[in-house]
Amino acid sequence: MQILVTGHEGFIGKNIYKALEKKGYGVSGYEYTKGTFPDVSCYDWVIHCGANSSTSEKNIDLVWEQNYLFTKRMIHECEKHHTHLQYASSASVYGPYQTFQEEGPCLPQSPYAWSKFLIDKKLKDAGFHSHNIHIQGFRYFNVYGPGEEHKGGMMSPVSKFTEQAQKLGEITLFENSDQYLRDFVCVHDVVRIHEQMLQQPTSGIFNVGTGVARSFEHIAKLIAKRYHATIKTIPMPDNLKAHYQSYTCADINKLENILGKTTWLSPEEFLQQEIHQAVEI
Repeated sequence: MQILVTGHEGFIGKNIYKALEKKGYGVSGYEYTKGTFPDVSCYDWVIHCGANSSTSEKNIDLVWEQNYLFTKRMIHECEKHHTHLQYASSASVYGPYQTFQEEGPCLPQSPYAWSKFLIDKKLKDAGFHSHNIHIQGFRYFNVYGPGEEHKGGMMSPVSKFTEQAQKLGEITLFENSDQYLRDFVCVHDVVRIHEQMLQQPTSGIFNVGTGVARSFEHIAKLIAKRYHATIKTIPMPDNLKAHYQSYTCADINKLENILGKTTWLSPEEFLQQEIHQAVEI
């Protein structure tokens, strides 16, 4: 099987690329460059992870071009060449709603979330099965794991808190973080879902999360204990309060109806693995 991974130098794309290559797939990569577009005609699948992934990006034109227009063209080119497509959507499309079902309501709160929502909507309105290829959209929840160090302030809380604990011995946490819960999903599980779904002759939008929500405070205390760090709380900036999701938790029934019940790596298990690997090194 020949696969093209866009965004293969980014966090999720790189993990997918390396895992598929290790398993013997024919894998190529592409990074977005203005004015260029990859030839998809020689691939069985495109896994489209490339995007401007900053949820705080204010340049609407930039997000529109990189996320919406590029993905729209990718759908067209894949159809033209009979190449199946997986693309990265996001749980951010749900906005303040707390019912996280693929067919449920959405209210995006940022240009990034809107760019993802509009691609989902375009495909749903047209009817996935009106296309001559399989198209699978994955609404990632809070993905964490190795390879996101370059994201800086956009790192997941798991990686951000771990870095702070290791380098500073102190984790900075917003006040009332026990009230902010997220569905933290390890990138290793995201990779596994992508690979398993390559084998499924189906189309649609699927949540990718564990179905369990954990608070920021829980994650911070877990990491502080592992690395003998302290926790400092600070007020949340006013500019974040208005658009900050207080809760996310994936409804994964649709995904598990296809793949069956699955076991997800918890943050506790992930951190334990990281410690064992560090000891072995």
